[in-house]
Amino acid sequence: MTDSEIKSAILDMGRRARAASYALVKLTTEQKNTILIAMADEIMARQDAILAANALDLARAEQNGLSKAMIDRLTLDPKRLKAVADAVREVALLPDPVGEKLTDWTRPNGLHIRKVRVPIGVIGIIFESRPNVTTDAASLCFKTGNATILRGGSEAIDSNRALAAALQAGGERAGLPPDSVQLIPFTDRASVEHMAQMDQYLDLIIPRGGKGLIEKVVATARMPVIKHYDGVCHVYVHVDADLDMAANIIVNSKCQKPGVCNALETILVHQDLAATFYPLVGQRLLEAGVEIHADATALQHLGVPARPATEEDWSTEYLDLILAAKTVSGLDEAIAHINRHGSHHTDSIITKDRAAAERFQHEIDSAVVMHNASTRFNDGGEFGFGAEIGISTDKLHARGPMGLAELCSYKYLVDGSGQVRG
Repeated sequence: MTDSEIKSAILDMGRRARAASYALVKLTTEQKNTILIAMADEIMARQDAILAANALDLARAEQNGLSKAMIDRLTLDPKRLKAVADAVREVALLPDPVGEKLTDWTRPNGLHIRKVRVPIGVIGIIFESRPNVTTDAASLCFKTGNATILRGGSEAIDSNRALAAALQAGGERAGLPPDSVQLIPFTDRASVEHMAQMDQYLDLIIPRGGKGLIEKVVATARMPVIKHYDGVCHVYVHVDADLDMAANIIVNSKCQKPGVCNALETILVHQDLAATFYPLVGQRLLEAGVEIHADATALQHLGVPARPATEEDWSTEYLDLILAAKTVSGLDEAIAHINRHGSHHTDSIITKDRAAAERFQHEIDSAVVMHNASTRFNDGGEFGFGAEIGISTDKLHARGPMGLAELCSYKYLVDGSGQVRG
């Protein structure tokens, strides 16, 4: 397709999505839930076709030399596909935030004012290799009454087409307004730019993927963007920490799923614990296959192979079994280090001192700040939000795990009895 043809096709999708958004606001919660269940049923009914499409993506990924981690993200099998359908069903079970009264009050002149949640309108989602984002994003946006335009990466295009077709067919059979969920069917890079400039139809755009994709969207978007950049997450082991707890949390935060944004990248250890804690955690990390990049004090005490850390290590998101280790003089230095080198994503303190924990949580400028818990808990499902649209490191309009409430705006409803302004 030529660039003008791509632009014309995307503009037409935007126009139809805007019309769908006006139809979506008329649906009741019960109608939306029925449609979501029908979508999930259709995914399972089309299991063979979806897995066949995924096999095409996997074959192409092998030919193109994608990493094992990327191929794993891309892979669907019967168990994973059932989890995809179950996630849609779970969204149907979640409370509907649309119409929720946030607050209300009555003015001295008798005007009654209510602030209520409403859909944002039309949301664009740009994502890369995970085909489950197609269903997660579509179901969450639909539950909140938003029309959705999805643009997936070339790695998963066949899987995405098959999943989107299932959502559309199942949903429309149960009353889904036409064009409520649309997938851009081509992967030309120009489509990202045209989508990001379509502010007459898109109210919000959410990029999910690598830093290059996010920076491209931010540079070209004419509408608000909700994003997350790097997940440079920390665990600080305070002087009075339970050392076994600290080691368990560090190993879980780093190793449970190292290729995700809420995985641990740097540990900070109080200097008074260097001789006792580094050998303990070093052995645990060695057994888990973690490569450690350590400062001079950590190198002295770890007791396991490690390489000297560089200044670059303190700001690196490894997304792999690699961990930086730095020794700090105390809470002040830990807080200063995290606020300088972190990415405002997820950070945790391990301590028995509640006052130290409260200060850490108050002064660390991150979306989620933990106390005695793994960084891996920064997740919509773990927070009880159901499926998530992503984890935002922005401060406006959403921060941290984005569930249904974060896909809503609000408006004011004012009831009077004939008041006029003098």
